[in-house]
Amino acid sequence: MKVDLRLYAILDPERTRGRNLADLARAAATGGATLVQYRDKHAGTRDLVARARAIKAALAGTGVPLLVNDRVDVALAAGADGVHVGQDDMDAADARRLLGPQAIIGVTLKTQAHLGELATLPVDYGCIGGVFATGSKDNPDPPVGLAGLARLVDSARGTRPGLPVGAIAGIDATNASAVIGAGADGIAVISALFMREDVEAAARKLRGIVDGALAARGATDAGR
Repeated sequence: MKVDLRLYAILDPERTRGRNLADLARAAATGGATLVQYRDKHAGTRDLVARARAIKAALAGTGVPLLVNDRVDVALAAGADGVHVGQDDMDAADARRLLGPQAIIGVTLKTQAHLGELATLPVDYGCIGGVFATGSKDNPDPPVGLAGLARLVDSARGTRPGLPVGAIAGIDATNASAVIGAGADGIAVISALFMREDVEAAARKLRGIVDGALAARGATDAGR
């Protein structure tokens, strides 16, 4: 399954200014988000399922898949399209066994060691992070920066050619083009979308930047 990572919108209730999650998801999709993830580290299971169902309903007709962060049980109960798992979450192979072959499963990649394991993981995309410093998540590891991102993307493509690879952490309109230039297939954003007053407009701007940077990278590669 080819996953479109160009604008990966991550919904975290702590970074939404208290607004309705389903409404925000719809606005992001309307503006050009290509994938939505619901990430919530604090709600109880019943609330997680209810919110994920509401987000899924809001995305109906947009063609934008919904993933749930970490919680395979919530994804199953809510009818989400898949999950994203970190290095301390459920193993991707177990998630695949539970969710089936049609589910989208993504994995966080932070180090060369993680990339070495990528060849055998039943995942549909990888997301490298953190690229820059961010206040959206506690991260004990230092940011990899653009040079580190480029090295990790190269390693990922060497291990799993054709696997979509995104980037996360501290990415916004000021640096999204550089992230794509470093090799990422897309950007995962939280505050750059959902802390903005006009989420749809913010998504449209970011999507335009990403599409322009991908086109420029393609032209550069074609000229080599």
